Amino acid sequence: MNSTDFEPVTEADKAIIAEQLGRPPRALRAVAARCPSGHPSVVQTSPRLEDGTPFPTLYYLTCSNLTSLVGGLEARGVMREMTERLEQDPELAAAYEHAHTQYLAERDAIDPLGHEVSAGGMPRRVKCLHVHLAHTLARGAGVNPFGDETLELLAELGWPNGPCAAGHADADDQGAQG
Repeated sequence: MNSTDFEPVTEADKAIIAEQLGRPPRALRAVAARCPSGHPSVVQTSPRLEDGTPFPTLYYLTCSNLTSLVGGLEARGVMREMTERLEQDPELAAAYEHAHTQYLAERDAIDPLGHEVSAGGMPRRVKCLHVHLAHTLARGAGVNPFGDETLELLAELGWPNGPCAAGHADADDQGAQG
């Protein structure tokens, strides 16, 4: 899904997301992306939790299959390598800064938090690939260079696969698996 017209969160989506996360979801605004199987993979969240606590992560990766695969990339040291390239490549740094600026503008249009903390280490380092992948899946290629790169690395690992593959079991079976 690459538009600002994200899908509303249905009760079925909420149940799947809760199962994916292993807890009730917080501050849900919309389903921002779905895996090819149709289950939610990214949600857009409110910049504040229900109690008013700031929650700067606008796009949250919910798919347990994707979070596991991304965790494997992080364990391999991919974030460190990305941060090193960020320090050496001015064009990459500029693209990443632009992703950060757009992320803040979009989040602040919903509810300004009064600070420039975004998510995932933006704009100076790469801290969480989950955030960057969620940003790319929600907004499309070309918005976040490290989200794009993470998606490419997942494709090399064979994603979408398992519960994320198109034509996989119906939505009732997907929550526990994806």
